[in-house]
Amino acid sequence: MRGIAGESAAIPSQRIHRKRTCCAGVCALLVFLGMTAPLLHAQVARPVRASDQLYVQSRVAMGTEFKIYLYAHNEAHAEALLEAAFGEIERLDATLSNYKADSELSRINRLAGREAVTVDPEVFTLLQLCLEQSRKSGGTFDITVGPLMRSWGFFRGQGKYPAPWQLDKAREKVGWEKVQLDATRRTVHFAVDGMELDLGGIGKGYAADRVIQQLRTAGVKAAMVDAGSSSIATIGAPPGTQGWVVRVPRPGDRSQTITTVLLKDQALATSGSYEKFFQLNGRTYCHIMDPRTGAPVEGVLQTTVIGPDGTTTEALSKPMFVLGADEGTKLLAKSPGVSGFWVTGTIAVPREVQWNWPGCAGDCGGTLEANGERKLKRQ
Repeated sequence: MRGIAGESAAIPSQRIHRKRTCCAGVCALLVFLGMTAPLLHAQVARPVRASDQLYVQSRVAMGTEFKIYLYAHNEAHAEALLEAAFGEIERLDATLSNYKADSELSRINRLAGREAVTVDPEVFTLLQLCLEQSRKSGGTFDITVGPLMRSWGFFRGQGKYPAPWQLDKAREKVGWEKVQLDATRRTVHFAVDGMELDLGGIGKGYAADRVIQQLRTAGVKAAMVDAGSSSIATIGAPPGTQGWVVRVPRPGDRSQTITTVLLKDQALATSGSYEKFFQLNGRTYCHIMDPRTGAPVEGVLQTTVIGPDGTTTEALSKPMFVLGADEGTKLLAKSPGVSGFWVTGTIAVPREVQWNWPGCAGDCGGTLEANGERKLKRQ
């Protein structure tokens, strides 16, 4: 599963003395000794201690860069936690990718148009969740939009305006209601042959949630999982703070911040239109599709949502984008514990719309110091 280029990044505010080291083709902020990580067991919950150190590592997965920040009391403990966490991300990448021919999702896409396919329990549950989100959002969240992405040239392409017949053909193969799930037999069947599922719009958030769950079970009290900077999930808060400081960049200029928030046991997802797009006859067409019309969304630059978990926030950020602020707030009002932030208009003249937004005045109390994080080497 690849991250969709063009989604804007939510930038975690970390004042860390970074040293990038290339190791086996992967650039890491913090890399570890080559050791086999032991199985992690649940530990007695305890508050973050001032003596705990911040450890951070990044690896490439799901077509993007995952970064995990966590506090641990020693090097060996952090090493085991991070190795297990990235192992979980890699497992999910191998399962949910539609770019890998041997993944569970690719197997479904090959077979489900011709027959009912028995599915891995975890994947089946995730598909149930996706279709429920499609129902709640009136079809504005839809994991079947792959044919539309291809027809508009956004699947491994630069973007193009499709011929009418190409768009009609693609639309015949799109529609969440055409995905038939049988919970009794745990099967998936497509009503139309040639359909395909793409979990790129929710997979990073789901992976972040799985890692958060794993770290909680292991007794971690403060951590942040940053999936491509567009999906972030957190546990607790760094020592002496009220939460993890996250800066959401201004559309079109990642060096500028449009809003800053504190996250504590929450998640955040951002979707943007301004990096992967093409222009034709004075109009800009982005990669985010309205499944109802079969065309790219226009007039929205960026959406950000805060909620209880990464799967929920990912599944809401796309409908927020498609629906816009007026209709999008009605959707958010049906989801407990969420907040929304829209940027509409143009890059030159953006317009901000907030709904229940907890943005900080100033800098949310400052930046997070490294607290003596250690530099280790992974071979």
